[in-house]
Amino acid sequence: MRVKFVSFLLITMSLSSLTAFCQTTSATGELGLPGDNLDLYAVLDIFQKSKTIEDFEKKLNDENTKVNNLDLNDDKKVDFIKVETKKDGEDFTFILRDAISKSETQDIAVILVSKDKNNKVSLQIVGDKDLYGKDYIVEPSTSSNSSVTANPAYTGSNPVTVNVPASKTIIIVEQVPIVLYIYSPAYITYYPPYYYGFYPPYFTAFSIVPVNIYRSNHFYYHGGGYGYHNTTVIVNHNHYNNYNNSYRNTSNSVSYNNININNSRNNNIGTNNRNSAPTLDKKASSRNSSKNSVSKPNVVRSSSSSRASASKSMNSSRSNINRGR
Repeated sequence: MRVKFVSFLLITMSLSSLTAFCQTTSATGELGLPGDNLDLYAVLDIFQKSKTIEDFEKKLNDENTKVNNLDLNDDKKVDFIKVETKKDGEDFTFILRDAISKSETQDIAVILVSKDKNNKVSLQIVGDKDLYGKDYIVEPSTSSNSSVTANPAYTGSNPVTVNVPASKTIIIVEQVPIVLYIYSPAYITYYPPYYYGFYPPYFTAFSIVPVNIYRSNHFYYHGGGYGYHNTTVIVNHNHYNNYNNSYRNTSNSVSYNNININNSRNNNIGTNNRNSAPTLDKKASSRNSSKNSVSKPNVVRSSSSSRASASKSMNSSRSNINRGR
């Protein structure tokens, strides 16, 4: 009896875990853009726990962390992401960049850190619109009553707007290691020396994994359990506009690939519509044929000529009778 109970309990727990896993992974959804291969929730988690910017860059590109799965030059190998710094007073902009060739560089995302006059620090990561769509912004949860949405404001052909529970983890931004470092006297601006074809010794261009496997490896960052949620509002908009207007790098190759993805998606939708239309026509035709094939009673109607012929025949018969008399 005890063995049966234990078995039943294990099965129940397994089913519950599977259900939770499916709900969580379905809640995160996919953008259908290259950014699906670099989870910004995971990136922000690594950033705020890093001791220095160089340490963050190393962890971001480490195969063991399984965070970087980005391949913008389509060579089936993970691209190296370097982190460049721009500083303006109390505002920091950390730019994640991918040199996809000798002549092209694509910005992936920017991490914005700002301190106001009351020493309140804001921390946000903003995905580049070419990789994540418009207004893809992730930030630490600073209160427990923040409502979150699985995917931020990007509205593509199949947007995901499923609400998930509020964050259970609170992050005090002013106390995270990287913030303490950049606002300390020990801070030194990091200038990465790397470029396309020249990478640090620790980096090896390892193979990418399918996007569904990649996303399942990071589903736990979503839903607030790790202290992150999305927003559509940039705290220091002037800070972001300065980056966007002065420093942002884009790649024609990435834009071209995005156009091809959208065209392919639209063609598939059109093909599906065309394939479904004849089916409906055939069904309608079949129904019409069925209606036409219903047997109708054969009704014999006497025409006027038939009636006239019958009348003549009767008159002739009467005449013969009279003559016989």
